[in-house]
Amino acid sequence: MAKIVFIAHPITGDIKINLKKVIEICKKVHSLEIIPIFPSYVWRKYLGSVSGGAEIAEHSTSYFFKKKIIDELWLYGDFISAGMKKNIKLAIKYDIPIIVKSHRRSVHDEYKEFLETMHS
Repeated sequence: MAKIVFIAHPITGDIKINLKKVIEICKKVHSLEIIPIFPSYVWRKYLGSVSGGAEIAEHSTSYFFKKKIIDELWLYGDFISAGMKKNIKLAIKYDIPIIVKSHRRSVHDEYKEFLETMHS
């Protein structure tokens, strides 16, 4: 059975480039064994101009974790954004494995530090 993975990647900064990076990640990992999801890409298209759109998107994202629709959270990018930290907290809360896929050692260190601050 295929594994459904939630792709977490920073979007802030150059949004257009970062969204392209996420699409490339999804293309690269999508297979018969792995189904990547990145719902905020679609939500940005129609919620970006809606009053309270960011809150609606955040609330909607939480349901992927609450309902255990996803099997794992995969972290990509050059740093861990505020949105990614929210995803990490949800994954921990709902006992969903987190995999750091970023090639940057600094992201691995930042993830460990974030976990330490959560447990202290």
